[in-house]
Amino acid sequence: MSRLLIPRHAAERLGIDRRAFLAGSLTAGAGALTALALAGCDSRGPKSAAGLLAASERFNEKLERRLFRHDAMNVAPPTAQLAGAHFPSYFIAAEVPVWDEAARGVWRLEITGAVRQPLRLTLPELMRLPRTDLRLEHFCVEGWSAVAVRTGVRLSDLAARAGLLPEARYVDFQSFDDGYHESWDLDSALHPQTLIVYGQDGTLLEPAFGAPARVYGPVKLGYKCTKYLTRIVFLPEKNGGYWSDQGYEWYGGV
Repeated sequence: MSRLLIPRHAAERLGIDRRAFLAGSLTAGAGALTALALAGCDSRGPKSAAGLLAASERFNEKLERRLFRHDAMNVAPPTAQLAGAHFPSYFIAAEVPVWDEAARGVWRLEITGAVRQPLRLTLPELMRLPRTDLRLEHFCVEGWSAVAVRTGVRLSDLAARAGLLPEARYVDFQSFDDGYHESWDLDSALHPQTLIVYGQDGTLLEPAFGAPARVYGPVKLGYKCTKYLTRIVFLPEKNGGYWSDQGYEWYGGV
């Protein structure tokens, strides 16, 4: 995937290979092409398979939307240790993205699009909103998981504060990591465990982990959880994403 800073020392294997499960839910041909699309970074698969890949992805999304339960909560195994400093850290820029206040001004998180009241929040303003601390698993498309305590604000609370318009059906999360972004379906974004995170394991986020803020939800695979957030845009249509546009599954649910 993108750049790996820290060895996966504390990462744990998932009990079920999610990609194998999804592939088995499809026909043999479509399942094989789905596996091909997820097999490696920057791999789009053969151009001749594009139509079948798109059909397979649409099937996957329908299946995962049916399986999604808004009231299902992630509970990290009680025996699982926090990954701490060994938590894998990814980004796409040549170096760890760091917000340069001297060059860019004060960091603000913009919440815009299909909302009644757009918001622009500094980090202190974000931190003054109702806080949530959750011990959650992080799931990677490569098959491993790791555990961290995430501190932040529920995205559903921010959405309520901004006032969603009826046409809001998707959310695009945009960053200053070389323009990285990924879009989500609204149900997943409003899940009670989807957070705009500014702290990890009891301290403010470090640059390697997405500071000043990132989105995280255990209902999505890691590549969907945009770090280095600058904008959250509520949309009537989905808007693709950095990895989604390169052949990775758009829905990316767990």
